[in-house]
Amino acid sequence: MKHVLLVLTVAVLATASTGAQWLRIPTPGIPRTPDGKPNLAAPAPRTPEGRPVLGGLWKTVPARLIVDVTAGLPRGEKLPYQPWAEAVYKERLANLGKDDPTSNCIVGGVPRSDFVPYPFKILEMPGMVVILYEAIHSYRQIFTDGRSLPKDPSPAWFGYSVGRWEGDAFVVESAGFNDNVWLDNNGNPATERLRVTERFVRKDFGHMDIEITVDDPKAYTRPWTVTQPLVYQADDELIEYICDENNRYFLLVPDAAPPGRPQPRPK
Repeated sequence: MKHVLLVLTVAVLATASTGAQWLRIPTPGIPRTPDGKPNLAAPAPRTPEGRPVLGGLWKTVPARLIVDVTAGLPRGEKLPYQPWAEAVYKERLANLGKDDPTSNCIVGGVPRSDFVPYPFKILEMPGMVVILYEAIHSYRQIFTDGRSLPKDPSPAWFGYSVGRWEGDAFVVESAGFNDNVWLDNNGNPATERLRVTERFVRKDFGHMDIEITVDDPKAYTRPWTVTQPLVYQADDELIEYICDENNRYFLLVPDAAPPGRPQPRPK
């Protein structure tokens, strides 16, 4: 009965938030088909230097609340856990992620924030790329001024990130994480030795892939790579995400969405 009441409560909250929060203002300057719809298959925009533009509002495909990085592995491949890491992962699954840092309004870090079903906005500026994540109202700085990763950074949930261009791929290296980063909503673990490499490749106007390599020799026996597709979110915008500490209904009701952003979003 408690489970049923919880589902009904979430449904009511989601329905109540749907009508008032979405601002459907056409995104200026994007290609459109004759009927006025965004042309996501148009060529990717490029800078005067010829590099693909990354900026804009993006979202994962498919959008799932229960996010597991293994969904992006090549078919038949499994994560190469160290024994202790596999045990921690199974324990977190069994206890419904009761120790998930995001249940205490702590940011998700990377690569977790690349996978969650909330939009994020990429901003490009001299010397830096900034990503504004709607989830838990978080942000990330990726330095592009030629600096190297620091040898001894202060541990952080998002780590410390530097980026560079390799052809049409924007390559981001991140290190300096704390020792309690969750790689996904299911609780795949990482340690302070985690190093993440992301390759952002914009394929056309509306589609971009992030190829993500995780290297954490303390938690995994070898580096491994997953790919996350993204779709451009035209005629849309970030909205406010309010996090209430220890609000766990989304862990108990896997198919429910947080009231701040009902899923699926209205068209």
